[in-house]
Amino acid sequence: MKKLTLLPHFLRTAGQLTGMAAWQTGRLFRKAAASALEAIQDVLRAEVKKGNAKLVADFLSNKALPAARALLLERMAARLLVRLGLRGVLASSVIGWILPFVLEQMVNVGQRTGFFDKLRANGTVQESLLRLEELKQLVWKRLVPDHGTSAEVLDDDAQLPLQLPTQTKL
Repeated sequence: MKKLTLLPHFLRTAGQLTGMAAWQTGRLFRKAAASALEAIQDVLRAEVKKGNAKLVADFLSNKALPAARALLLERMAARLLVRLGLRGVLASSVIGWILPFVLEQMVNVGQRTGFFDKLRANGTVQESLLRLEELKQLVWKRLVPDHGTSAEVLDDDAQLPLQLPTQTKL
């Protein structure tokens, strides 16, 4: 007996290959993910500018002390709260799922690219900041992949002329 499926085979395999659900590609998800990524980067950049590049590498590789980890996470959550502009339970709910998700993706990309070794090897603050910017770009590509579709969001649909099909007589 044949199994009935709701999605065609090629759609299911495409979803499994990307590893992302359909809700992750929406406009609101992209906005929340971009805000979370910026909040994380702000805190990490501030720490690198203070001369704590080793702390940043330890935090991202999960080797930092619990007190330092909690402090950095609290700062990231506070910056994300300000960026999103939400209040109350909705804000804590959104921050509770988007911040760990983006941090997990950042750690995965950092492990795959050898980011932690590069960050520890850099001698100057400027080189460390450049490495953080590279990591941010790689994480953004992983969060919001564009598989060469060249899809564009138009500002206003009224810009396009409305063309109705014409009937031809034989």
